[in-house]
Amino acid sequence: MPGKLKYILLDCDNTLCQSERLAFEACSELTNEVLEKHGVKERYDTDSLLEDFVGHNFRNMLIGLQKKHNFTMKPEEVDDYVGKELGKVTQKLSEKATECPGVTEQLEWAQKQGYPMSVVSTSAKPRVLASLKKCNLMRFFTDEHVYSAATSLNPPTSKPDPAIYIHACKELGVKPEECLTVEDSKSGATAGMRAGIPLIAYVGIYGLEDGKEKMEQMATLLKEQTKAQVVMYDWKEFPECVRKIEAAM
Repeated sequence: MPGKLKYILLDCDNTLCQSERLAFEACSELTNEVLEKHGVKERYDTDSLLEDFVGHNFRNMLIGLQKKHNFTMKPEEVDDYVGKELGKVTQKLSEKATECPGVTEQLEWAQKQGYPMSVVSTSAKPRVLASLKKCNLMRFFTDEHVYSAATSLNPPTSKPDPAIYIHACKELGVKPEECLTVEDSKSGATAGMRAGIPLIAYVGIYGLEDGKEKMEQMATLLKEQTKAQVVMYDWKEFPECVRKIEAAM
């Protein structure tokens, strides 16, 4: 049976599922459409969009684009583009998302230990569900315990705002300090930190996509700036990371 830990909260994009790059591929076209419409000359490809906005949902990206490039979108225009992006991304993820290496084995371990688990994401819930279903991971969660900063909250927010973590803990009936979360991005890890939840920083995805140097850079950043208690380079390290978190509780 579990020890002091009462709930495992898990980010989805690039933590459970390799979905971030696929999503940014799908939304880069819409991003450039917005910029052209508002007379902005700069254009983004997948890599530059990831560099500026990794860990953010599309609504939050549009807010950031307006600030960075000094233009203004009407609320109804933002809503329209958010809807378009959700459709494009959800379709792509339902076809191409894959799990981060080793996830299934470790979620099976956590389930056997008796740890209840929940997904807490910035992304819109239909997109999160599409990734989890494509990767055959929904068997570890119930639909009502998949929380989205873009969908579950009114008004919607985005990590690094801790609101979605605070909401999830309230709904699950646990205190933040009784949980742990696994996050791969600065924005997500910051949200967990601000909510007071012990954090495992998963950096293995950077080794897969960007190489060892980027992986080590993120490990340093997440330890120093988001107070991650443990850095996880590979999902096979998860049981030991959980034990370290519990030992510090």
